[in-house]
Amino acid sequence: MIGPVALRDLAIAACQRAGFHRIGIVPIEPSKRAATYQAWLAAGHHGEMTYLASPEHVAGRADPSVLLEGARTAIIVALAYGADAPPAPGPLRGVIARYARGTDYHLVLRDRLREVADALTAVAGPIGARVCVDSAPLPERELAERAGLGFAAKNTMLIAPGLGSYVVLGELLLTAELAPTDGKPERSRCGGCRACLDACPTGAFVDAFVLDARRCISYLTIEHDGAIPVELRAAMGARIFGCDVCQEVCPWNASAPERTTPAVELTARDLDHVWPDLERLATIGANQLRGFVRRTALRRIDRARLQRNVAVALGNSADARALAPLAALVTSPTALVRGHAAWALGELGATVAAARAPARALLAAAATVEADPATTAEIIAAAALLSARDDHR
Repeated sequence: MIGPVALRDLAIAACQRAGFHRIGIVPIEPSKRAATYQAWLAAGHHGEMTYLASPEHVAGRADPSVLLEGARTAIIVALAYGADAPPAPGPLRGVIARYARGTDYHLVLRDRLREVADALTAVAGPIGARVCVDSAPLPERELAERAGLGFAAKNTMLIAPGLGSYVVLGELLLTAELAPTDGKPERSRCGGCRACLDACPTGAFVDAFVLDARRCISYLTIEHDGAIPVELRAAMGARIFGCDVCQEVCPWNASAPERTTPAVELTARDLDHVWPDLERLATIGANQLRGFVRRTALRRIDRARLQRNVAVALGNSADARALAPLAALVTSPTALVRGHAAWALGELGATVAAARAPARALLAAAATVEADPATTAEIIAAAALLSARDDHR
């Protein structure tokens, strides 16, 4: 029978073969932060992500052992993703968060962790195992800290010294006992730095280590399926899926000497998955869209949400060439898209004098056929903004 130390060494070797950049092993025990999580939920900071407050989710975060009967050990891994980006190839380009530019990390981590589980059972015999990638209700950053992979940053991300925060985490729960690795939990090493907190375009941080998801661009562009609050739209800039600002300003990411070979699958598929063509996405067909998002995290949002985000980015472009794609979006069959396109026409016409008259004409045409009350309100507000600009000439 293989003992805990031999199993640990076997697991580490399997993880190394799978290409993980950080590996830690800890015994499963109840979370020490369950009360903090409950307080975060009670404050409503989870927004529309009601699943986070479900009994099953709360229970898993409080005690990971409920996710696998007889679970005794957790293997926690970190995999670095591509952080470099070439210059934008032209105008009217959006921005996709770095983690989503390659293959969906859920697929990559799942496949690699299954390889590890298979390697263990091939030698040790049947072992109960469950692969967890962040869709499972698990306190993964707490586990990663316990295993010595890194420390919690003020932006709530995990910073792995040498790699920075451009990493994704995965876990393998096991019913077997493995000896723990030697990594020691680290206290936060952010010191007095507030770069991430102060740089957030929408002011989503209530305080250090506390994020109000309702104001976070990642939440707004991905999780939120309704109208984006008007007061937050301009701050979104060209971001159509996720946001990296709080990571871009982090000093730990500026000096990450070990982030030289990110996972190949997690590097950008092509330029269009770094700087997507907003004109193309405004009119993209269903088949083309399926090809664009295939096996990427972009599958997370539907066409309506994507084009809602594209409309906002076009409205923030300050480029008269955005008129043509907005003309298409303001006649979308989806009211959510039409409403954001109307807002965008108002913003574009207000900031680009040459676009003002065409934007007004498009809004007037839209008003004559619009039946949705919320979209009508967006059209009226956009037209009023253009009139106000005329009054100040």
